[in-house]
Amino acid sequence: MVARRGRGRAECTGVGRNEIVAGYREKAVASVVAAALLLSACSQKKAPDAAAGPTSAPPTASASASAAQKPSTVFTLNPVRNAAGVNPLAPVKVAVSGGSLSAVVLTNPDGKPVKGALSADRQSWSSAEVLGYNRSYQLQATAVDTAGRSSTEASTFSTLKPANMTMPYIQTAAGGAVNPGVTFGVGQVVRIHFDEAIPDRKAAQAALSVQTVPHQVGSFSWLDDSNVYWRTKNYLVPGTKVSITAKVYGKNLGGTGSLYGQGDASTWFRVGAKHISIADDRTKMIKVYSNDKLVKTIPTSMGRHVSIPGDTGPIDLRTNSGPHVVVGGEKKIDMNSASFGLSKGKNAYRTTVPVGVRISYDGEYVHWADWSVPQQGKTDTSHGCLNVSPANAYWFYDFSVPGDIVDVRNTGRTLAEWNSGYWNVSWASWIADSAA
Repeated sequence: MVARRGRGRAECTGVGRNEIVAGYREKAVASVVAAALLLSACSQKKAPDAAAGPTSAPPTASASASAAQKPSTVFTLNPVRNAAGVNPLAPVKVAVSGGSLSAVVLTNPDGKPVKGALSADRQSWSSAEVLGYNRSYQLQATAVDTAGRSSTEASTFSTLKPANMTMPYIQTAAGGAVNPGVTFGVGQVVRIHFDEAIPDRKAAQAALSVQTVPHQVGSFSWLDDSNVYWRTKNYLVPGTKVSITAKVYGKNLGGTGSLYGQGDASTWFRVGAKHISIADDRTKMIKVYSNDKLVKTIPTSMGRHVSIPGDTGPIDLRTNSGPHVVVGGEKKIDMNSASFGLSKGKNAYRTTVPVGVRISYDGEYVHWADWSVPQQGKTDTSHGCLNVSPANAYWFYDFSVPGDIVDVRNTGRTLAEWNSGYWNVSWASWIADSAA
């Protein structure tokens, strides 16, 4: 029985005592190690939190990679984003650091690109045409950094809206057109007419320029707030090329709310032969010179040295003395004394003259006068014009061009500046009315 219980115990355990003890030891060690590992893991988890504080966390691998991949380029835009009231003359500029520009596109409200150019080193871009008033533009610039990463900057801005605008017109002093390449005489005076009164003459004049080739001294002179005139100190040299430019667009010409130039204008003309005619009331002769050579002597009858009653007061019939700038030749001229205040009485007249050359704005002509041929070269019979024979009238018409000079002398009456008498003004007085 004992043996049976012994075998039975042995069968039940399958191991000896020593083995059982060893097994207990291994389990105990394993439990201790596991507990230690658990404590260690808890300790490692809590330590970084305490050191980092409650608002920070260690960067993740993906966040670090994202920061490393961000392009390093920096854009500088002029005008800045959402700028308003930008002057249309100011170039739009884009600059970049930390890379180079690959493309810049500036578009107007119609979606059309504005011309521009990249610098040789591709570090900057600048527009190459003026913008419009009161318009919105969109700018988009793309750049690549040194690592080849691309980035884009976009902007929108708007240009200024003028309170009022004025347009300059380049004309002869008499108001005629100055077509490019036309030929004028040596005494031609240029007028810049503004269709609005100019508050800031200095600003307006600074936008005007005249170039003479060969160079000659010239100056602008203002007669009123809408008209500024230009002439040389002496008569122009034959063969001169005269170029006139009015660059007023985008320029503030002053005034309440600001007056801006509506647009630019430019033209040029050539100077022909030197035609100077000297009409002397003492001799009653017109001596005609071409390039300082006397080519013809014409008998004339000038304005009578009397004053007669007019519609609103006395009228001086004398011809004006001084260098007249020829306005131009005309045919079938309607001559009516009512035009200068004489509509009735024995001295009033209205007639059609076949041909003549106008030399002043108040109606003085060198013209056909077959009725006074016997008096021509002897006495004065006219209302102020220079009467000549029909043959001489046609000859002078063919000879003359706008800008020629007819210098009338010894009548006792002075030609006013406004009446084509620009050369009757001294140079000192002329430049005194300049706004420079």
